Amino acid sequence: MTRIRRGYIARRRRTKIRLFASTFRGAHSRLTRTITQQKIRALVSAHRDRGRQKRDFRRLWITRINAVIRDNRVSYSYSRLIHDLYKRQLLLNRKILAQIAISNRNCLSIISNEIIK
Repeated sequence: MTRIRRGYIARRRRTKIRLFASTFRGAHSRLTRTITQQKIRALVSAHRDRGRQKRDFRRLWITRINAVIRDNRVSYSYSRLIHDLYKRQLLLNRKILAQIAISNRNCLSIISNEIIK
């Protein structure tokens, strides 16, 4: 029986996978089976860490706001600040408050003092 040459579809699929893994090291960028395993692992990690990134940034903003609020020596905490913001219906999210806290501490203390009154 004569030999039948295979088509290009499988080679094209493997090439596409290799382009994804071109920055990996060692066998993870050379062997097809290992490349597919590492691709699955990389995509799982990326999906998981997108949620974790949001969580981490929110924690960072809360920490920054709390540090500046407590630094003003006004026995005032982060939780009371956020509660009073909601009571006054001021629409400032934590990201904006953290940017204000970093760039202009006096502005955040003015905001907190106005809320208290």
